[in-house]
Amino acid sequence: MKQAVVRRRNAAHRSSASRNANGYGREPAPPFPRQHQSHPGLEFKMHPRPRFTAPRYHPASKLEGKVALITGGDSGIGRAVATLYAREGADIAIVFLPAEAKDAEETRRVIQASGRECLLLPGDLTDPAFCDSCVQKTVRNFGRLDILVSNAAYQNRIPSIAKVTDEEFDKTFKTNIYAYFYLARAAAKHLQPGSAIIATSSETGLEGSDKLLAYSATKGAINAFTKTLAMELVEKGIRVNAVAPGPVWTPLNTADRGHPARKVSQFGKDTMFHRPAQPEEIAPAYVFLASEADSGFITGVVLEQMGKTTSG
Repeated sequence: MKQAVVRRRNAAHRSSASRNANGYGREPAPPFPRQHQSHPGLEFKMHPRPRFTAPRYHPASKLEGKVALITGGDSGIGRAVATLYAREGADIAIVFLPAEAKDAEETRRVIQASGRECLLLPGDLTDPAFCDSCVQKTVRNFGRLDILVSNAAYQNRIPSIAKVTDEEFDKTFKTNIYAYFYLARAAAKHLQPGSAIIATSSETGLEGSDKLLAYSATKGAINAFTKTLAMELVEKGIRVNAVAPGPVWTPLNTADRGHPARKVSQFGKDTMFHRPAQPEEIAPAYVFLASEADSGFITGVVLEQMGKTTSG
């Protein structure tokens, strides 16, 4: 009986992918199997697994000899960014929670398969001392730091402001924006002209989002912080930008306490593509913003990858 259910689910996924909007027909689309995880969420437990290898992406040695520090690099967008950076010639340090070690090990194997080194940095980004140590260990291990990607995030959908506790609000801000501040402050001491800082924002930081009060507020703060820091660091030849994705198929949403399994199964259906993005579709923007050859005259930008237009 159980095997029959699995076969029906797999068939449903193949069918939904083949019916994808605009003739693409290649990416998984809702309905997904109903699923939910406890925080922080693990990629290897997701069905279907998020796509991060980007087989249609062609590297061009854009980051040859560079070193990147990527938070949340174990899974989701961070894993996809780490994968493409390695293919472009960069060595990588990834930050993750100890509970995410299995995903992090898989990311390291992928990076090493590209012929690059990968430093694993488990710990809690809400601790400013840990953020400082991540930068220090990266520089000590690789001798330099060229790219900081502040990507790790925490979210929970909560139905009303009355139910948002002080602890919840505090944790969301410390994970999403305080860590970005701690890391950027530490990294700026080591970044040289031509370096880049890139943050992961969100459509919620531009438009707000029902039930994501704290999370949306942190993403708006990320946008303002990015634009302001860009003004300061441009004189040092360091560019600061952000990427604002719409719905992306990552563990963040399956581990959202206010996002039940039935909602997860329909995740992303309201985009113009009628599906969420896959991490491999978002990651090339981070290559673009890290590459001085591609974006040397771009700073203070929040690059939208929302799967929809902002008007109409």
